[in-house]
Amino acid sequence: MLTERQKDVKKYIAILGFGVVGGGCADVLAQNKKLISERCGFEIEVKYILDLRDFPDSPYADKVVHDYNIILNDPEVELVAEMMGGSHPALEFSLSAMKAKKSVVTSNKEVVATHGLELLACAKENGVTYMFEASVGGGIPVIHTIDTSLVQNDIKEIDGILNGTTNYILTRMNTSGAAFDEALAEAREKGYAEANPAADVDGIDACRKIAILAALAFGRLIAPESIHTEGIRSIDSVDVANASDAGYAVKLIGRTFAENDKICAYVCPMLVGASDPLSTVNDVFNGIKINGDAVGEVMLYGRGAGKMPTASAVVSDIINILTGNGVSYSWRRAEEGEITDFSDVVSRQYIRVSGESGLLASYKKAGDGAYITDAMSEADACKLEKALADEGCEIKARIRVLA
Repeated sequence: MLTERQKDVKKYIAILGFGVVGGGCADVLAQNKKLISERCGFEIEVKYILDLRDFPDSPYADKVVHDYNIILNDPEVELVAEMMGGSHPALEFSLSAMKAKKSVVTSNKEVVATHGLELLACAKENGVTYMFEASVGGGIPVIHTIDTSLVQNDIKEIDGILNGTTNYILTRMNTSGAAFDEALAEAREKGYAEANPAADVDGIDACRKIAILAALAFGRLIAPESIHTEGIRSIDSVDVANASDAGYAVKLIGRTFAENDKICAYVCPMLVGASDPLSTVNDVFNGIKINGDAVGEVMLYGRGAGKMPTASAVVSDIINILTGNGVSYSWRRAEEGEITDFSDVVSRQYIRVSGESGLLASYKKAGDGAYITDAMSEADACKLEKALADEGCEIKARIRVLA
């Protein structure tokens, strides 16, 4: 219980962006105000909400401001929660807040993956904290887990289903036999996909998230443009069905691992075997599998997006910083020679072709014209594709297999 003295203690924050997550953050703080106060020993109050719009019907209408300088120049505001999305002006607002000695938390995976080094350096220089739990996995506490519970482990590999929209689409393609366009339309109807779903279905969202996870695990941030990224637009329901018959589920996987002092990170559709717990992560849920040298394999599962789960992660960072339990991260930029060339990545391959070829005869059949090869490098898989084309076989699909 709070003492009478503690009841009078308030810590003030500002919210930047009053969209889905920003609104959820305000709601979590309001709904659980008593619980949070008792656990923290003080009240957390939203003093300002920055947005271009007015919200006259909102219970927070009196907190809305349109001038960011009001927040910057108020010494009572200790922390800014940025939930604007995109790199700009989120980057500039975050940097100016930290230069004004205000800590920053964010749910913005784009700004963390693209500008994380600059933001972390600014936080260190100004003696404040920059945290971003909600940028990966929504309400799943994956960043906290890696940085605290698993800090004693040498992380070997992280594999994750990091995007709920694509996972919903692939789940529908598997359970109902729907084509990609049909499953995407369903995702839009349910509010899981944006009007322009490119960031999700082209793998861009998952790419940013695996960049952040790789930096957490290995201390080096790979620029998203240096990460091999494929989406799911080319996935055919025939291949989803073939995979299911062969004991696999097709999932969009973000993967990173360290080997021979190099970091590998990529995003692409993969066949995931039935014995792998990621194969059972369906609909809009996310699953993240972490392999550490001491703990072995750990699996985190939950809602990877949505108003309240993501807001829960934002508020967690707010509480950690205001109670003195914030975390500082030490990253540097991954140099070109420290990044594994995707052509060297080795995996088995699911290949479906039209026509017959002796080049595939020794491999396991996985449907009409479909085969699962032995492990080979990406460079060798491309050579196989060319050889098949030279024989007159049209490549209908090629999907990697997650070992």
